Amino acid sequence: MRIEIWADVVCPWAYIGKRRVERALTEGGGPAGEGAEVVWRPYRIDPSAPAEAEPLDELLRDPLLETALRACAPGLTPDENRVRVAGIAAEEGIGPTWGAVWRVSSHDAHRLLVLALEAGGPGLQDAVAEGVLRAHFTEAADIGSAEVLERVSRQAGFPEGGRLLGEGAGDERVRELLLRGRAAGVRTSPTLVANGRALEGAQHPDTIRSFLADAAAHTPHGLPEEVERFRLAESLLRAGDPLGALLLLRPMLGEHAADRNVRLLAARAYYRSAQLGRARRTLESLVGEGPDDAYARLLLGRTLQRQGERERAAPHLRLAGAMVPEYT
Repeated sequence: MRIEIWADVVCPWAYIGKRRVERALTEGGGPAGEGAEVVWRPYRIDPSAPAEAEPLDELLRDPLLETALRACAPGLTPDENRVRVAGIAAEEGIGPTWGAVWRVSSHDAHRLLVLALEAGGPGLQDAVAEGVLRAHFTEAADIGSAEVLERVSRQAGFPEGGRLLGEGAGDERVRELLLRGRAAGVRTSPTLVANGRALEGAQHPDTIRSFLADAAAHTPHGLPEEVERFRLAESLLRAGDPLGALLLLRPMLGEHAADRNVRLLAARAYYRSAQLGRARRTLESLVGEGPDDAYARLLLGRTLQRQGERERAAPHLRLAGAMVPEYT
């Protein structure tokens, strides 16, 4: 069974959750750990974090951030909460020192994790994840630094990782996985996903073990890759992210260019992202092939209206309304 850990490597609960997943898989027996394969997937808790690291202490003194942090841990000041989390980390054997020192984008660290998985599978990826988390939380290192990530990669047994990062590898894959996670409803770090089931947060090992046992007993409804990709793109469009939907659809627009459903979804995303020229060309083709497609006519009419061509739009809108009265 594959267990996906959707997490941000700058999230302290990701490191604590990693230890708890390991305990759940190795303690207590049962079927949960039999043949388990743990894979790390990217999540961003701070998408606006800078590429160049900045001292975290200065940020934590910002009154606006303090208000936000109090909401995350009701009844505790940010300092009290950091002490609490440090204590929990110590209980999980993480330390003896604890605490991030830098605020920095985790994008390159996620690229390294993706590359490690592709190069050596889950075992190598896990070693890299451990190194990145240790560097950030116990070594006060800047994991946005190419030198730090190269060192972590080398120590984990992935000597080519630094070179691949320097070449820009893994960027598109990380961006796609972030979109997939969002489309699938991943909302917090960490989130465990196994056989279509999800468990949010760094739960106690007993809870994780119970979750994995339930997931192991559940037979997922496997979908072909292209069907899953299409559904995720639809989900992103419904969530108001047409550009993300188009990014997921891009491979299908080449491989399944003749599929009306793919082209219509792309046209909707073009329209929603104000790429009206592309929307128009796609919709004109769809209407030409299927004159009785009321929705394609409706969307073509609206596209033409937005382009200022009301006379051209009118016949399409009338026909769409005649076929489906709700479209009038």
